[in-house]
Amino acid sequence: MKTLYERDIVAWSNEQARLIRAGRFELLDLEHIAEEIEDVGKSEQRELANRMVVLLAHLLKWQYQPERRGASWEKTVRAQRKDIAYVLEDTPSLVTKLNEAKWLDVVWAKAVALAVSETGLDCFPEICPWLMEDEILNLGWLPASI
Repeated sequence: MKTLYERDIVAWSNEQARLIRAGRFELLDLEHIAEEIEDVGKSEQRELANRMVVLLAHLLKWQYQPERRGASWEKTVRAQRKDIAYVLEDTPSLVTKLNEAKWLDVVWAKAVALAVSETGLDCFPEICPWLMEDEILNLGWLPASI
């Protein structure tokens, strides 16, 4: 028979919250609570990565398709930068991700794949050519045309 956690995670989480508030710690499903707490952190990391992928893909499109530049792309770049700033402000421990080579490689590869699928171009660099703070996250910076 499936546990409440397996059948209905919302009901399970409400039950766990009631048990905590009631001080009934001996009845808590500690293993699943630990998993859910870890998942919250992973979710925040995914949000940062997804926003960075969209930002980088738009920066690539900006650089490699100057004839298609428009207010929409610029607004997307601005919005992603602001959202990334909000994520980092709310979760400062994620700032370290921005300097992790492996994380940036994965994000860059996804951004290139997105840019390729949206543009049909396949001429983008293998490695991110831009600096994180000075360029990518700089609200006033946009790449020059190739």
